[in-house]
Amino acid sequence: MNLNKVTLIGRLTGDPQLRTTPAGQQVATFSMATNRTWNDKSGAKKEDVQFHNIVVWGRQAEVAQRFLTKGGMVLIEGRLQSRDWTDKTGGKRRTTEIVAEFMQLGPRSAGNQGGGFTPRPQGDASPQSGFAPAQEIPTIDLDAPHETPADFFPEEDGIKPEDLNF
Repeated sequence: MNLNKVTLIGRLTGDPQLRTTPAGQQVATFSMATNRTWNDKSGAKKEDVQFHNIVVWGRQAEVAQRFLTKGGMVLIEGRLQSRDWTDKTGGKRRTTEIVAEFMQLGPRSAGNQGGGFTPRPQGDASPQSGFAPAQEIPTIDLDAPHETPADFFPEEDGIKPEDLNF
């Protein structure tokens, strides 16, 4: 039995970038940071930050682009996947990314005043104030059209390099 499972909770380092493949499938990509703190043998506090590239497909890609902003917290569950390609200069390149199979939005930032989670207006790519203390956990209306739990799980089994237009 094999297992390829990743669970991360961290903050976005930039707004998600939404693209559409030539086949018409939507894909969002973003980077997130996670940190780890510990005390070394002398008792000094140490910190390590890791950066992760995330790929989200289908309806989840639309949700990521609409609701996630730089500095926002998100939980991602998915799998590791590596891709090889040839860059514009002919060099061989390789990357490892996390393909999200489940995504949970984190608490909204304190700079976002109001009674509930406020999505980014459609067409507005400007980041909201990030890195503020958490106040409230966002909710998504699961009874609204096209926002049922099944819509958050893409049917794709994997990423095909020919479907990526970036």
